[in-house]
Amino acid sequence: MITIKDVEHVAKLARLELTEEEKEVFTHQLGDVLAHVEKMNAVDTTGVEPMNHAIEFYNVMREDNKIYENTREELMANAPDVEGEFFKVPKIN
Repeated sequence: MITIKDVEHVAKLARLELTEEEKEVFTHQLGDVLAHVEKMNAVDTTGVEPMNHAIEFYNVMREDNKIYENTREELMANAPDVEGEFFKVPKIN
């Protein structure tokens, strides 16, 4: 059972200022939500597999295929400054 104190506590955590009327409304609404959750908890779900989506979902993206691989020399040729095998960048303070 949700009380006005519970609603006030949640509102304080969320940094919300509620009027007395809002506290009353939210107390009833949250109570109704929790009652509905209790009904759902009473349902026997033995043997029901957990699911991620309400409908079956398939990946429609194509498979990644490596088309071209740059060599280190090609990549380093584009760098403004190089030190050995590494990109050289300005120091950040």
